Amino acid sequence: MEEEGREGEGAESQDEQRQSEDAPSEQDPEPPPEPVLEDSICVDRGAVERLTEGLLSHYLPDLQNSKRVLQELTQNQVILLETLDQEVTKFRDCNALLDLNALFTEAKIYHNKLVNIRKEMIMLHEKTTKLKKKALKLQQQKQKDLLEKEQQREKELERERQLTAKPAKHS
Repeated sequence: MEEEGREGEGAESQDEQRQSEDAPSEQDPEPPPEPVLEDSICVDRGAVERLTEGLLSHYLPDLQNSKRVLQELTQNQVILLETLDQEVTKFRDCNALLDLNALFTEAKIYHNKLVNIRKEMIMLHEKTTKLKKKALKLQQQKQKDLLEKEQQREKELERERQLTAKPAKHS
């Protein structure tokens, strides 16, 4: 865009140089107008120069104003493009933030699942501990019952031995 501005400036300065070359200088005396014959039309060079100057003086200010307006518009477009780029960046950041929020929500869900699993494991551990204690008590009770039965059987056997008739000793 700067190059376009420079090219335009170069064109302006070239136009100004042509005007200054074409315009009679104060030091050079104006040569007498020479008629030019083109297709049997007689044209006075001085008249052509004056018409050219008049045409340039009529349209040049409007053209220069249009050039200035176009440069301003170009600058405004650059500013708008930069602003638009910043807005796009903001939207990307916003979308990234939404993705981050979704990630945190998902992490919270999985954290709650882990907490529930931990509670379940603690509860299962407590139940297994109680069951082990109960099984140990039952085993001890079973052993005690078996021991008592064995003792009872031994007592009965002993009693039967005592009840069996013994031959009397001869003395």
